[in-house]
Amino acid sequence: MTDNHLWLENDRIRLRAVEPEDLDVLYRIENDTRFWKHGVSLVPYSRYALREFIQESRQDIYADGQLRLMIEEKSDGHVCGCIDLFAFSAMHARAEVGILVLPSEQCRGVASEALTLLKTYAFRFLQLHQLYAYVAERNLPAQRLFSRCGFVLSAVLPDWIRMGNHFEQVGIWTLFSNEKEKK
Repeated sequence: MTDNHLWLENDRIRLRAVEPEDLDVLYRIENDTRFWKHGVSLVPYSRYALREFIQESRQDIYADGQLRLMIEEKSDGHVCGCIDLFAFSAMHARAEVGILVLPSEQCRGVASEALTLLKTYAFRFLQLHQLYAYVAERNLPAQRLFSRCGFVLSAVLPDWIRMGNHFEQVGIWTLFSNEKEKK
């Protein structure tokens, strides 16, 4: 895609700002305990807290230090999941990536398409130098996703996260801006 105004969409999906109408899907995502092991939250979020997040977010990574985008099917407008840039450092021109595709939407290529769009936006528009993600050792689908999208395993953190009664190592997957992405 060469048109600069289309950095956040392709033929099938678009990445868009969070809207008040997304409250129910965000409530389901944030309170689904199946996802907690892959993120940093270990507690449920109230509708009130999520409503406040939506209302107070400026959708400006420089002001908020993070940016959450909803992954939406262009054909019918339904939400497939969300993708985030967070732990943003303007000084070091980097951000962490998080992505969640709803179980009913998985195995359709949505995650790869969303991550590809986010990479283009981050490198070409935000002028970031590096994206990275922490991926648990047993999260093979996420490892395949990041690898497929050009990220490389650059470090391993032993016993980094607790998974029940044991600890698991986490890989840091990184991707740097390069000439191909700057064109």
